Amino acid sequence: MTYEELIRQLDPRIYQRLRESLQLGKWPDGTPLSEEQKRICMEAIIWYENEHGIPEEERTGTIERPDSGKGDGGVQVHDTRH
Repeated sequence: MTYEELIRQLDPRIYQRLRESLQLGKWPDGTPLSEEQKRICMEAIIWYENEHGIPEEERTGTIERPDSGKGDGGVQVHDTRH
């Protein structure tokens, strides 16, 4: 099974657990994620969101950059947890 096939078949509950674990920096049992695990989780989440058509505003790491007209480059980060 390829990585792409695995992501296509990923259960939505597992996707949510990966997101929560990445956001909290630890697995559900409390074990901290290593840097490699964080990287792998993020990659899987991004693939899943692209593959399953998750709206951009709901995707992990979404940043809204409103055009305030003031040239201040204001950035708002949205917490996309459900």
